[in-house]
Amino acid sequence: MFPHAAEYLRRGDPMTAASPTQLDAGLPQQRGGGRLDSRDNALNLFRLVLASAVFVSHSFSVAGAGPEPRFAGESLGGWAVIGFFVISGYLITASRVRSDLGRYLVQRIARIYPAFLACMIITAVVFAPIAFVVQNGSLGGFLTTANTPVNYVFANMGLKIGDYSVAGTLADVPYPYAWNGPLWTLYYEFVSYLVVGFAMIFAVVRRTPWVMVGLFVLSVLARANLELVGRLTGGNQDVVLLSKLLPYFLGGAVVFLLRDKIPLRWWVALPALAVGILLAYTWNDWGGQAAAPLFALAIFWFASWCPSPAVVRSNDISYGMYIYAWPVQQLLALASVHEQGQWVYNIATGLITAVLATASWLLLERPVMRRVRAAEKSRQSTSRVGRPAGDASPVGTPGRLTVPDPTPAGAVVLDPAAVAPRHAQPSETTHVPDQAPPAR
Repeated sequence: MFPHAAEYLRRGDPMTAASPTQLDAGLPQQRGGGRLDSRDNALNLFRLVLASAVFVSHSFSVAGAGPEPRFAGESLGGWAVIGFFVISGYLITASRVRSDLGRYLVQRIARIYPAFLACMIITAVVFAPIAFVVQNGSLGGFLTTANTPVNYVFANMGLKIGDYSVAGTLADVPYPYAWNGPLWTLYYEFVSYLVVGFAMIFAVVRRTPWVMVGLFVLSVLARANLELVGRLTGGNQDVVLLSKLLPYFLGGAVVFLLRDKIPLRWWVALPALAVGILLAYTWNDWGGQAAAPLFALAIFWFASWCPSPAVVRSNDISYGMYIYAWPVQQLLALASVHEQGQWVYNIATGLITAVLATASWLLLERPVMRRVRAAEKSRQSTSRVGRPAGDASPVGTPGRLTVPDPTPAGAVVLDPAAVAPRHAQPSETTHVPDQAPPAR
């Protein structure tokens, strides 16, 4: 998201920060000035905090230390995932407004998939063999023990996780067999990308925000009438889980499309947050979804107001933190580090995961997005050949706010119990309080 290291840190990442000319013309850009400055904001910092909240929340389940902290029927990790989906909804919609469908899909795949696939492969060929040796004394039979390492990668490489185990490893840890619970949310994040991407094919969706508002309202109604939706879809669990997460994504999209009408001021954001919390607390099943735009206002006001270190603004390691924290937690549990207490366990998890996440960002995520951006610039330069003289029409949408490139969030987990060891798919009960008990 990409110049040499010193210059990169000084100027900011061109994939995650807009040039000043791309900002809304004439709008104030000072911190807390009513608009989100696309270069000087705390979104990366906020996402890093969310990713950390995910693994701290999961540490209770993974270490067998009791239930995760909960509020309004949702775990701490669940609320962090919700934050990821809200942010992604805003940023992904911004990306779609600036791009045609093909370019949009290429960017989204490039952002979410290479790091996901690399994490799967590293788990199968590095993490799982370590656990197999600890458990069995040698690597004999590792490649042929179900669920085999090859099948773990192959069966899950479409983003939809069907089996969390590798070669019977992690049998003796408090949360057995599950190598990476949080990955299941990426499938629903990508489905959300598709919903916004294809919805904006229609000109009316681009011309007026109210169509997206209508889609958001429909998604909340579907969530509020989940029993009816379940009957109509034959109890399809993909629909059930999507009904939980999609409204948050669409709530972020709505706020982006209405950004010129809603100032990012404290006297808007803080009351919105208070009302959102009240809705979520009062109606656990659907109140949070209904409050998604309110949460978005609070998040983006915070991002416009809170200072953030330059290195964090320019480097987004939150995705790597999200996808590597759980395997690190399991390896530390295998080494009995969790028995030293939650503070030691979480600090060790955070430090080791930060190293892996930074490597993922510097060696894979950022270079891939640079390559995509370079290819896109080359295509645009080629397409300009043959234009009439003086035709210097800018690419993109004038007067629109260019925002940081999104990270999937996004996005994104709930309680680790939704991970379900071995072959089980996460179910709605794994996310909803007051029912049977997923993870970032």
